[in-house]
Amino acid sequence: MDPNPASLTQLVLLGGFVLGLAFGATAQVTRFCTMGAIADLVNFGDATRLRLWVWAVLVALLGTQAAIGLAGVDLSASIYTGRRLPWLSHALGGLLFGFGMVLASGCPSRALVRTGGGSLKALIVLLAIGLTAQMTLRGVFAAPRAEWLDPVGPLLAGPQDLPSWLGRVTAFDTGALRLGLCIVLAVPLLLWLRRGRDFMQPAMLVGGALVGAVVLLAWLTTGQVGHLAEHPETLEPAWLGTASRRPEALSFVAPTAYALDLLTLWTDRGTVLSFGVASALGTLLGASAMALWRREFRWEGFRDARDTAQNLIGAALMGVGGVTALGCSIGQGVSGLSLLSVGSVIAVAGIVAGAVAALRYQAWVIEREA
Repeated sequence: MDPNPASLTQLVLLGGFVLGLAFGATAQVTRFCTMGAIADLVNFGDATRLRLWVWAVLVALLGTQAAIGLAGVDLSASIYTGRRLPWLSHALGGLLFGFGMVLASGCPSRALVRTGGGSLKALIVLLAIGLTAQMTLRGVFAAPRAEWLDPVGPLLAGPQDLPSWLGRVTAFDTGALRLGLCIVLAVPLLLWLRRGRDFMQPAMLVGGALVGAVVLLAWLTTGQVGHLAEHPETLEPAWLGTASRRPEALSFVAPTAYALDLLTLWTDRGTVLSFGVASALGTLLGASAMALWRREFRWEGFRDARDTAQNLIGAALMGVGGVTALGCSIGQGVSGLSLLSVGSVIAVAGIVAGAVAALRYQAWVIEREA
């Protein structure tokens, strides 16, 4: 492998783009959507898309834990496994994000896929997510987030992933705990997945496995290919090509904000392409190519002013909530869970609770207007 940082950075960016293409094409075919999975279950009792999401998480989790435990890939520097456990940020951000993704008919990754399929309303939602994410990262909402929410939570003695945490409080080896947790999670989930007849179809099985594999390959790309144990300029460990300067996998809220930075500050030398932006662009183009190939490309706009307002409010909640929770339904809901992060479990619980609350609210509005 070429140790030149510039070459490795380009390789990481190319990897992000290719993985985004694969994710976008797969999501277009399978209708992979966390919000849709929750809505199908709550509104219709249909767990097919929920099984698709669980299968993707399980593939990503088992693959990532195998890479860590067997191949020695070190992902402990990820934002999902930091020593600080800001549980209030995770919970509140997750609630806001989950409520918002229902109002906006999907999370940022789904908005990218829908935009690739011709939805102009999804494009507007993406722009609103990017703007409010910028405001939460370093704008008007940044100070309240950093001063009031992020400090609430314990500072742990080490990484917050479950194997490391349990290894510190018990006498068991971390590797054995990692293996045990994988078995405890995989066996009942696999049995539950097999019960879904509609899910046990080649398209669903392959699609979910592809999403999980993309997340695993993203970790390997940023955490292994783009990792330098000693950067030749700083003489410190470095993860090249990522906005966080840490290992990253798929996530779409902060990268949407960074994409707006690129579009509006292109000539600023401090604004550069990152793995997250490359994967988001790949997702958009992959979904568009698949929609055109399958003849599913359709122009779509807002129905009326009420529909516009609802989507914009939902986008704002996702922009603020996604940054506050340190990730979206893909960032925390697949990438974070693949690391067995305690913070990701809290954030995902908040996302699910927020989504269910929004679905109940929508049902109440419909009943009231009937």
